[in-house]
Amino acid sequence: MAVTACSAPPPRSGDEIVALSAQQLSAAIKSKQLSCVEVMSSYLAQIDRLNGTFNAIVARADSEQLLAQAVQADQELATGRYRGWMHGFPHAVKDLADARGFVTSKGSPLYRDNLASADALHIARIRAAGAIFIGKTNTPEFGLGSQSYNSVFGATLNAWDAFSTAGGSSGGAAAALALRMVPVADGSDMMGSLRNPAGFNNVIGFRPSPGRVPFAPMFLEQLPTNGPMARNVSDTAQLMATMAGPAAQFPNTVPGDSAEFSAPLARDWQGTRLGWLGDFDGYLPMEEGVLSLCERALGHFQTLGAEVEPATLNYSMAELWQTWLTFRHWIVRSTQAANYADPARRALMKPEAIWEVEGGLALTAQDVFNASLARAKFYAAVVKAFERYDFLLLPTAQVFPFDAAVHWPKEIAGRSMDSYHRWMEVVVPGTLSGCPVLNVPAGFGRDGLPMGLQIIGPRFADFATLQLGYAYEQVARYTIDRHSPALGL
Repeated sequence: MAVTACSAPPPRSGDEIVALSAQQLSAAIKSKQLSCVEVMSSYLAQIDRLNGTFNAIVARADSEQLLAQAVQADQELATGRYRGWMHGFPHAVKDLADARGFVTSKGSPLYRDNLASADALHIARIRAAGAIFIGKTNTPEFGLGSQSYNSVFGATLNAWDAFSTAGGSSGGAAAALALRMVPVADGSDMMGSLRNPAGFNNVIGFRPSPGRVPFAPMFLEQLPTNGPMARNVSDTAQLMATMAGPAAQFPNTVPGDSAEFSAPLARDWQGTRLGWLGDFDGYLPMEEGVLSLCERALGHFQTLGAEVEPATLNYSMAELWQTWLTFRHWIVRSTQAANYADPARRALMKPEAIWEVEGGLALTAQDVFNASLARAKFYAAVVKAFERYDFLLLPTAQVFPFDAAVHWPKEIAGRSMDSYHRWMEVVVPGTLSGCPVLNVPAGFGRDGLPMGLQIIGPRFADFATLQLGYAYEQVARYTIDRHSPALGL
């Protein structure tokens, strides 16, 4: 998937520039058909026009300083210095990751003045590829919950109606992409945080196999992963090539050349076997219209020559949820214990964060060990399913985007939700499997709002999962032919 030169005359209006795919933009900059100043000016104008309504980009840098950096990027090109495929790209970093010179608030008043002195590793790689950092993308407090609101910056609104939630925790990133305020975006995912907001905003979100993109320097497979988002699968794969790859100080990273993600994505899918998990035989409640919309979208895979049939996993989903609660309580307790222990700081934590920590405090080492054994049994069930199917499919969410003033749905289809994240249970199998999961758009349902499909590939079959998403995208065309009404197109 090499970046190719633009054959058409270069765009000159701001609307035309921000409408370019990331790879088209890259080619136009490299060939000097577009200057970095033109690109930066166009994106800043787009942000000025829309961000006041949608609140996707926060902690924005000064425009004059950003334009000065764009001038420098043009000067470098003029002298033959080309940093990489993102040379001159405006980029906003998810506000859970450090970017040198920017505040990493994590959506919490406890960190509103937390100025980063260095880049996180995957952000350093994006900087090295030539990006100019313009600000951060909004996220819920500590990334907890699939609704991007917080007391520091407020809520991010859905790109399709400026009323509903953008999802989370990469909600700011997804809305910014859909509104053409950034060419590509970084994100992270523990409980659907790259998938759900992508599905809610009609863009692409990719949760890689753990270790593909460095996350933390520790000898423990993290449930969260960093990953790419974009407006199409090709751009997502290209950003994955930048973010991925081993790092000596990160012992869990996977060996391999990240350049594989820059290879051509097209391939033949005739006879590929796909298993549709749906609502897990009625276990998961779904808002009316979600399943039927996603099932109609399955026809696009059949157009490719793939075979789709209902599938089941030989494992109790209720037990899997309990395993998930143990891990999530344990992780949040581990990261937020110091804040919780200080009454003054605890008073500034949202109730859901406190609930997670207190759940973690009730755990024993044996509980965590037992959850690890249970997760291994679940993985064995997933491996068994992959003996029959090449990929597994299921909806990205159980509800369509809802009113952003509502923190989380209290019921779905008449069933009560017993926690702030129970309504997102559909993403848990993908996370606990340790497999790559790609969100692709499934179409538009209630009130014209988007929904997504999760494509789960075998563990470490990340590139093949992107390839299937690319092929689906070419026939479905949900991201290619549909645009947010806010763009005025």
